[in-house]
Amino acid sequence: MDTNPQDGGVLERPAEDRKAAVRDGRPQSIKTSRDSQQGGLYAEHFKVYPKAISGPFRTIKWVVLALCLAVYYTVPWLRWDRGPGAPNQAVLIDLAAPRAYFLGIEIWPQEVYYITGLLVLGAVGLFLVTSLAGRVWCGYACPQTVWTDLFMAVERWIEGDRGARIRLDRQPLTQEKVLRKTAKHAAWLAIALATGGAWVLYFDDAPTAFKALVTGHATTREYFFVGLFTATTYILAGWAREQVCTYMCPWPRFQSAMLDVHSLVVTYEAWRGERRGPHKAGTSWEGRGDCIDCGQCIAVCPTGIDIRDGQQLECIGCGLCIDSCNDIMAKVGRPPNLIRFDTLANQEAKSTGSDHRYRLLRPRVVIYALVLVAVAGVMLTALETRSTMAISVLRDRAPLFVTLSDGSVRNGYTVKVINKRRGEGAYDLAILGQPGATLAVQDVGEAHGTDGVALPVHGDAVATFRVFISLPRTALVRDGGPKASIPLVFSLTEEGAAPAHTTFYEGVFMGPGAKP
Repeated sequence: MDTNPQDGGVLERPAEDRKAAVRDGRPQSIKTSRDSQQGGLYAEHFKVYPKAISGPFRTIKWVVLALCLAVYYTVPWLRWDRGPGAPNQAVLIDLAAPRAYFLGIEIWPQEVYYITGLLVLGAVGLFLVTSLAGRVWCGYACPQTVWTDLFMAVERWIEGDRGARIRLDRQPLTQEKVLRKTAKHAAWLAIALATGGAWVLYFDDAPTAFKALVTGHATTREYFFVGLFTATTYILAGWAREQVCTYMCPWPRFQSAMLDVHSLVVTYEAWRGERRGPHKAGTSWEGRGDCIDCGQCIAVCPTGIDIRDGQQLECIGCGLCIDSCNDIMAKVGRPPNLIRFDTLANQEAKSTGSDHRYRLLRPRVVIYALVLVAVAGVMLTALETRSTMAISVLRDRAPLFVTLSDGSVRNGYTVKVINKRRGEGAYDLAILGQPGATLAVQDVGEAHGTDGVALPVHGDAVATFRVFISLPRTALVRDGGPKASIPLVFSLTEEGAAPAHTTFYEGVFMGPGAKP
């Protein structure tokens, strides 16, 4: 980048110079390289060679990376005692049961709304974090960032740092190049395979599934998903990298709706850095800025942008350019944090010499926080008060009803009773609001009037019963004529529970007035 000596503004290099910089491996902003393309539907891809850097933000990234990988690879192996006959894996999505287990919480298929609640919590939490501190999620904890960081660390270990990788890619095919490239891709595939294998362990007992996978006794479905996640990890973290963040991820497109001038983002202090330009040791800093235009902030950027161009959707807020710039500032004897995490409002105040304070509480922050607390409160309340049993009723549609020899009318139903407790339970099924009703449960028993029939249900299971309800024909005569249908309420009470728990299901009883 060149600077305008008149006003300190930033001028773009000519397109030929920028392309030459890429060919020669010199630091170059991917943003300006894309801008240089004239015409055509697709922009040419310029490979990014991020340089290794050390500093506080890089250290934080290593810590978060290690923590995220440790959680992902070890959680399937954690155990949790749920009693006899229950899986003892702490986190398990058992598709065969089907159940989802998270420590002491068990989620049934009928409770999939809890998954929806978790997604809402994650989305609102991301909105809140973004409004406060920009794209720190993208820069530190996003799976794409974590695995890409890991792949790049392996790449540096095998092929060397930025300059060595550029030279290796430019040199003709040699034995050394083949060996290094083969070793790198083999290591990438090993990591991707471990990633795909670990994912499968979340859906089956980890020790059993792992043994089946390595001995060749796993199912075709398991091998398919291992292969699928191996391929996607290898491609996205090894080859696509910053293109996922720039082109595939939708978050950069609408993150601006979450940000305002009081959000903490990675910023370049243009008021202090301009005019930029090379600086020789011993010369005066009078009449120029602190930026020496070394390009190191571009060289370390995982997406290859120039933060000095201002806020860009490619910036993931990792802060590596801050570490790099601070290192350069220390070498040239200038104050640190020419690039820093700051608010745009604070930067504007600094450039004019006025005072500014960081505003933590802002309308959008308060709204996101309140929504987060409300959703979390609703989910916790639902978990604490959720029923340990449930009933569903499906009425027979052929025939709609049967007329018995005594003139009464009978309907058939399929009743399913869910026992969410671990122990076997007994439930009393009765009909409310119809004193003359007869309730008969196939192979179980019969009751008259408001009496109920005791239904045995195994622990953590769903029991299905054939139920027949009979009503006298007079019960179907209302307002001087026969009715096509009348409401019917099924009552299910858990026997022996303290306090007694009853759930209801509102059904329909069809009569002679119904049309077939």
